[in-house]
Amino acid sequence: MFKHIYPILFLFLSLQSPLVNAGLLNVFKYEDGRTNWQYIANGGGGFLILLLTITAITLLISRRKLRQSNIELKEIKGKLEQRVEERTATLNDANKRLQAEIEKHKETSEQLRASESYIKNILESMPLTLIGLDKTGTITQWNKQAQLASGIAPEQALGKNLWRTLHSIYVTSEKVQEAINSNKPVSYRHNDRGRGHYEVIIYPLSGPTNTEVVILIDDVTKQVESENQLIHRDKMSSMGELASAMAHDINIPLNAIIKDISHIQHHLRHTLRPGEVLKEEAIAPMNRLLLESIEQGQQAAGIIDNLIAFSRLHNTPKQPANMPELMDHTLELASEMLAAPEGMQFSDIHIVKDYQNPLQPLSCLAAELQQVFLSTLRHAFYAMTKVEQADYSPTIKIQIMECYDYLWVRIQHNGRGLTVQEQLSIFEPFFGTETLEAEQYDASKRLSFPYFIVTEHHEGQMAVTSDIDVGTTFHMQFPMD
Repeated sequence: MFKHIYPILFLFLSLQSPLVNAGLLNVFKYEDGRTNWQYIANGGGGFLILLLTITAITLLISRRKLRQSNIELKEIKGKLEQRVEERTATLNDANKRLQAEIEKHKETSEQLRASESYIKNILESMPLTLIGLDKTGTITQWNKQAQLASGIAPEQALGKNLWRTLHSIYVTSEKVQEAINSNKPVSYRHNDRGRGHYEVIIYPLSGPTNTEVVILIDDVTKQVESENQLIHRDKMSSMGELASAMAHDINIPLNAIIKDISHIQHHLRHTLRPGEVLKEEAIAPMNRLLLESIEQGQQAAGIIDNLIAFSRLHNTPKQPANMPELMDHTLELASEMLAAPEGMQFSDIHIVKDYQNPLQPLSCLAAELQQVFLSTLRHAFYAMTKVEQADYSPTIKIQIMECYDYLWVRIQHNGRGLTVQEQLSIFEPFFGTETLEAEQYDASKRLSFPYFIVTEHHEGQMAVTSDIDVGTTFHMQFPMD
């Protein structure tokens, strides 16, 4: 604004200096030396008018620039106010969202606390023993039932090794490691003789947690006792079917005994004369027949013993037995006992044996398993008698092997197979088939009791696969101790 005034002031000041005044004042004097004040006044007035004009122009220019600056400032102020309003609105919106998130977080936290309390109450009140372990075997969870079962408080158990804290636990570190490695639940039943029965399930956990596995231990002693009572009642209610099957078994050795005794009577009647003494060559055939009669009687007595033992509660201790020897002995019994009215003998069947060697002894009830094998072989025998082919060669293949801590027994025959419905019902009590007449498919050919012995008395599995035109295979699986 003042940059145009500086030259004018400089000129005005210069006129006031003595050196300048000495030359310029001569212009404003008359010839006689008098000062022409009128000229000076006119010149000063013009100079002042010029100065005021320049000042006015300068002020107008400055005002215009000031007005432009004010307009620009107002625009900048408006933009700033708009930006402040926008930023304030954005902050208010963000604040509202933040408040909503905070409320939602509070609600979620409340729900999590409620869920945590709910889950904790469930774990504490559940009737199962629950133990949580990390990968080193350190206890991370210990519910109230675990405290009642062990007598150890949670504060005494948490953070300590399970097997050092509880010596009578039914879980081994190998089972826990198996569940962790396979990432699958491991379940088994533990029978603590004299104390009870326990169902143990080991669940592996996944995700960011310090607990690797959860162990659930359920005391099923009362359940097992109730099941045994029900089984005993079912056995007694099914004694009619069992008696029918056993009568079929007993009939064969009894008929053999009667036949041998008849031969002895016939021999005595036709070889001895009145007053004649028996000679050694005459006694030998009779001794042989008598020995055979005794063996047949022992077989009948054994069958009756099995019937009596089956009618009692199951409390006989298991003993180790060699499965190949037990199977061979059963085959010998089948050869002596099984014969069809059509003339086919069990001894006419081609037996193919595939026994793994060596095999560990199986802890079992040998008499019951022998009855299982005999019933299965009998079923196979009658199925082969139904095949009517000129070039038919009856064959039974028997395989015994160990696989994954289980003993497998497979009995396969090439007789007439089972339909789908027969496969679904063959292990059911009083199973029959409409395609066969009653006398052709009597109780001796049912497999409900073999299935019961395998699954209940030996905690194994029994299954069947069959093709009506090819034959049938019976699969038995027994856990190894």
